[in-house]
Amino acid sequence: MKYGIIGVGAIGGYYGSKLAYSGQDVHFLSHSDYQYVKERGMQVDSCDGSFHLDHVNVYQYAEDMPKCDVVIVGLKTTNNHLLPSLLTPLLHEHTVVVLIQNGIGVEADVQKMFPGVQLVAGLAFICSAKTEPGRVNHQCYGSINLGNYSCRDEAVFAQILSDFTAAGVACASVPYEEARWKKAVWNMPFNGMTVALNTRTDLLLKHASTRQLIRDMMMEVVSASRALGVNGVDEAFVEKMITMTDAMTPYSPSMKLDFDFHRPMEIHYLYTRPIELARAAGYRMAKLEMLEAELRFLSEHQQ
Repeated sequence: MKYGIIGVGAIGGYYGSKLAYSGQDVHFLSHSDYQYVKERGMQVDSCDGSFHLDHVNVYQYAEDMPKCDVVIVGLKTTNNHLLPSLLTPLLHEHTVVVLIQNGIGVEADVQKMFPGVQLVAGLAFICSAKTEPGRVNHQCYGSINLGNYSCRDEAVFAQILSDFTAAGVACASVPYEEARWKKAVWNMPFNGMTVALNTRTDLLLKHASTRQLIRDMMMEVVSASRALGVNGVDEAFVEKMITMTDAMTPYSPSMKLDFDFHRPMEIHYLYTRPIELARAAGYRMAKLEMLEAELRFLSEHQQ
C-alpha cells in the first residue's frame, strides 16, 4: 500500500519513518523541513534502535503528492482547518485516513469535512519529540492502538495493523470510544498540569499532593466516560497509567512543548469538548474544568 504522512513532527515523523524503514512506500508532506529532508534524509534517535533514512519521498506541497491508500495525519488539531487543502489531493475513492491526534470528538469533526472518507483513530502511547529539522527523538514506549471510526474496508484495516507490526511498532485494534477515553485518562491530567505548574510528568508524581491531584483528575475522566456509556475505562486503568508514568523517562508532553515554543495549545479537543460532553451527560469534571480555565488564561496571556 502507498502511505502518505501529513504532519512530519514527533508523531508523524516517527511512525512514518518506521514504516518507510521497514520497506513500505511512504510519502511525506513537509513544509518547514522540506529542503533539509530532501538533501539529508530523516534521522530517528530511538530507545529501540536509531536509524537514518537516506532517501525520503518528501514534498513541499500536497498537490505534488501521489494518491495514497492510507494517509496518516500527525498534525496538531489546532491545524485541522488546513485539512481540506492538505488532505484532498491525496485521496482516492478508497483511501483510509488515520488520525493520530489528541482529544475527544476529532473524528466527528473531520468526518463532517470529508463525509465519505473512511476514518480510523490512531492512539499513540509514546514519548517522542522533534526540536530540530529532520530529526525525531524517540525516548520511550511507542505502541499505537487503532480504533475503527468509519472504515468500511476490513481488509485494509487489517493490513494497516500488519504493516505497523512488521515495522516493529506494537499495534492493536481497540474499540473506538473506549480507546479515545482511555487516552484522555493520561492526556487530560498530564498535558495541562505540566503547563499550569511549569514542570514534568515525573515531578508531578513525586510530590504527594500533585500525585493525588493527577489521580483525582484521571478518575474524573473515568466517571465522565461512564456517564457517556463508554465501557472498559476503570480505576484499574488509572493505576496502570500512573505506574507506566512512574517508569517513564522524565517527559514534557506535547502541550508543554507547544506552550514553551509559543505554539497554540490543543485546548478544545483535549479539554473543552470532553468537558462539554460529560456535562451534557450529567457529570461535571470539576478539577479538569478548573485546569481548562487556567490553560485558557495562560494561552491568552502567553508572551
